[in-house]
Amino acid sequence: MASKVDEEREGVALTNLDQPLFDGAGATKRDLLDHLDARSDLLLAELRGRPLSVIRVHRGQEAFMQKNVPRYAPDFVKTVGFWAETSHREVRYALCDDRPTLLWFGNQRAVEYHPTLVTAADPEHPTHLVLDLDPPEGDGFSAAVAAARLVREVLERCGLRHVVKTSGAKGVHVFVPVTGVDLHDAAAATRAIAARAAALDPAIATTAFVKDEREGKVFVDATRSGGATVVAAWSPRVRPGTPVSFPLPWDALDDVHPSDFTLATLGERAGDAGPWLGDIEANDALPDDLLGEGHEIPPPRVAAMHEGKRRKRAAGS
Repeated sequence: MASKVDEEREGVALTNLDQPLFDGAGATKRDLLDHLDARSDLLLAELRGRPLSVIRVHRGQEAFMQKNVPRYAPDFVKTVGFWAETSHREVRYALCDDRPTLLWFGNQRAVEYHPTLVTAADPEHPTHLVLDLDPPEGDGFSAAVAAARLVREVLERCGLRHVVKTSGAKGVHVFVPVTGVDLHDAAAATRAIAARAAALDPAIATTAFVKDEREGKVFVDATRSGGATVVAAWSPRVRPGTPVSFPLPWDALDDVHPSDFTLATLGERAGDAGPWLGDIEANDALPDDLLGEGHEIPPPRVAAMHEGKRRKRAAGS
């Protein structure tokens, strides 16, 4: 049986608007769509032209990530094909380029929006580097902020412009806009920034990819490169209370918590937003010493794989 249409916006039929978004959301599907609609300009600036993955939540079910656009998607939803190495197949990603597409995703109960760091038109050159500060289990936001300040110190020493946002979960994301940087150099620079930040205060931060080697420290995640995605600024998250990933001024980080910015509170907190990517000039070069250092650091997953093999050999000897 087809769902009852509650209203239309931009020609998109919206249904079941007064249903809870998910258990513990503290919000309805209408709240989600009102947020996406009211901040469509901000969100579309994050999503436009980029292959998009979303996290959807069907009523009473677990959240799931959707990469492939479903066959029933309307004709106005643009798509682009990208080869996925992990699954060895082509994935038809959506390009969320306009308000009808954004509203359609919201009506599909797409809560989280994860665009790639590259555009579909230029997949070999990321538009920003991302350092993801992931604290240990528990409420570790203050620790993530402390680690983010280490990253900031590294970036300032390198003369690299940057902005910061809450992840909307428990961590912090530092974005470094770039232009003319290829995938290999971007990945190397991200590894070097992470390593330098962890070296500034090893009691706070680590680059250990394997979780049981982090010793309760904040993981400075340098793996967001290549075809990786990161949750967009202004995207809600599938978390209790439905927090929103929110750009902030650096000097505000000590006085906030990710739970301050939710679908329910964002209307009154929107004026607290800090500068974001459109407010600063992209870095058109990365320091040679940073690149040189980064190219000497193996990718975290590769290092973890070799360490795992070493441990197995040691256990068998």
